[in-house]
Amino acid sequence: MTNSTTRHIRISDYDYDLPDERIAKYPKAERDSSKLLLYKDGEVREDVFHNLPDYLPAGALMVFNNTKVIQARLHFHKQTGALIEVFCLEPHAPADYQLSFAQTRSVTWTCLVGNLKKWKEGRLEREIRVGDKTVVLTAERLGVSGTGYEVRFDWADDTISFSEVLDAIGELPIPPYLNRDTEESDLRTYQTVYSKIKGSVAAPTAGLHFTERVLQALDAKGIERNEVTLHVGAGTFKPVKSEEIAGHTMHAEWIAVSRQSIERLLAHGGQCIAVGTTSVRTLESLYYIGVLLHRNPDATDDELHVPQWLPYEYAAEPGEKLTTVEALQEVLAYLLRHDLPVLHTATQIIIAPGYEYHVVRTIVTNFHQPKSTLLLLVSAFVGGDWRTIYDYALAHDFRFLSYGDSSLLNY
Repeated sequence: MTNSTTRHIRISDYDYDLPDERIAKYPKAERDSSKLLLYKDGEVREDVFHNLPDYLPAGALMVFNNTKVIQARLHFHKQTGALIEVFCLEPHAPADYQLSFAQTRSVTWTCLVGNLKKWKEGRLEREIRVGDKTVVLTAERLGVSGTGYEVRFDWADDTISFSEVLDAIGELPIPPYLNRDTEESDLRTYQTVYSKIKGSVAAPTAGLHFTERVLQALDAKGIERNEVTLHVGAGTFKPVKSEEIAGHTMHAEWIAVSRQSIERLLAHGGQCIAVGTTSVRTLESLYYIGVLLHRNPDATDDELHVPQWLPYEYAAEPGEKLTTVEALQEVLAYLLRHDLPVLHTATQIIIAPGYEYHVVRTIVTNFHQPKSTLLLLVSAFVGGDWRTIYDYALAHDFRFLSYGDSSLLNY
């Protein structure tokens, strides 16, 4: 499939009937008791998730996304009584996630605003309690920023961080297709057991099935575990509304990959098992960051942003292409040259049929929405055979989407 053919993929070809009752509204009581679909060489069978290590080769490298979901929804009432929801998407000033969370007194984020017509101007105020202190949090809309609005938050206390503000009054943003309010249990169940780095507004849901029991079984089998970070944005729920995917714009997502992670990938010949589509996008983006560095060794972090269509444009270029190991070596050399322990950049990569996988050889992933970019990613991985997988799951009582069951897909 050529670059042009990929762009002209019709999203209607990636539709299927998903009854509402097949969408898991809540997780299983035991995370690792979910069903596991096994796909290899066109054959499908099933097991229980806690047996996952039985199907993985000893000595393999498994990569997890360690992002943590933040309590990103903030609610304010105007004096008129109108309820305004401010949904924090990503930090604007300072733009670095960790600096933003540590900020005191004031911070600016790119946000979505619910009931925008009721908030044309002025500040919103809300008295909040953080620990044993009571402060007034204000929100002021500054202007348009990408897909949302710049909103500045202010609170008059040097000892209270923005992270503490969110933890005190923010609501965890569960997926809209669950069609229910966030509940107390979601604070625990909508986080992976290995989540560490705050920043996502949606969970990397393939990881929700893992328990300490499964992780220990992976260790016992000699499967090496490594972590990367991709902060999942609200764009993960953005449907493809254009007839062809050429008309769909991917939302840029912030990624962080340590030098040690690159070294471990190289030690495994540049191949690994990815837990979730977010890990897939991060790992496959590394190959194209290597391509960008091969073209321009002096590129800055901003210049290493992976554009949406780069994989297809690069594939169409004449001449010899970098191997996976060569691309990863470019990334490692860059980090060593600049004495950087971690690579920080962003990716807009879209993975669709016609994409050639470079790093990922096995994927653990849930079952995705019809006509979604995540379904395109799966189709690209299984050579277009996604209907075999989804027909089996629908016929065998698998649960779908974020709190649903899991699958193990082999390249």
